Amino acid sequence: MLNQSYTYLALGDSYTIGEGLPVAENFPYQTIQLLRKSGLNFHAAEIIAKTGWTTDELQQGIDHSLLQPKYDMVSLLIGVNNQYRGRSKDEYAGQFEQLLQQAIGFAGNQQSHVFVLSIPDWGVTPFAEGRDRRQIEKEIDEFNEVGKTIAAKHHVHFIDITPGSREAATDESLIAPDKLHPSGKEYSKWAKQLADSIEREIH
Repeated sequence: MLNQSYTYLALGDSYTIGEGLPVAENFPYQTIQLLRKSGLNFHAAEIIAKTGWTTDELQQGIDHSLLQPKYDMVSLLIGVNNQYRGRSKDEYAGQFEQLLQQAIGFAGNQQSHVFVLSIPDWGVTPFAEGRDRRQIEKEIDEFNEVGKTIAAKHHVHFIDITPGSREAATDESLIAPDKLHPSGKEYSKWAKQLADSIEREIH
């Protein structure tokens, strides 16, 4: 329908708000811009995310937010702070699945309108200097395997942005000024993948 307008809810942490960058550079904002450029009438993204949030903290954030009964599209990117704080993968699995089931509910139970983004690898950033980068990489991969398995179980999209995030090891333009988070240029790659997936669902 040409005149239909769409809503998008983004759930997450610092990677969803674009920590340390202007709002216009975060990936939900850039995703909406791309969708509008392709002629789709999208409202501004609604975001529930805070820097540092783990799965249980995102859950509390959702519980304390006033949300619309339904959104056309929902994205979920969470887990880096679980890994960073040394939380277990088992705990993550249980809490992530609960969040994903909620996300599906927010999308009116249309699983194909829910998009999980993988956790990027912060181990390649200057911030990780002096830490065991191989161990960080291994743990991020393990957490992502959990997320990917649960996403498949619930028939939602899984967008693997992790390999691309590792290009920051040799390209500092992909890192924000804080030396930890992605730059707008890196987020634009995520936005492109997400916008393409959303467009395929609409058409």
